[in-house]
Amino acid sequence: MSTYPPPGPGVGRRIEEAIELIEMELRHAAAYVNDAVIPQVRSESISALRNVANSLRNFADRLDRQPPNQPPNQPPNQPPYPPKDPRP
Repeated sequence: MSTYPPPGPGVGRRIEEAIELIEMELRHAAAYVNDAVIPQVRSESISALRNVANSLRNFADRLDRQPPNQPPNQPPNQPPYPPKDPRP
């Protein structure tokens, strides 16, 4: 024999009560996500984007200050590479 109560008119009411409880919990979960999770994620995302922007700005500044790659001991007005041999 089963331990569940036999089907009858009370079963439908129990299902409705369970559905109501589930809907209430879903509303509470949605409110929590909207009130707590989303603002926190937004705040942390903005902070992360600002950090990335600062890092990229610093990198661009370093690139601006750094002269182009030149072989060692070669004056800046010389071409960076020796001329190619015109012979085939």
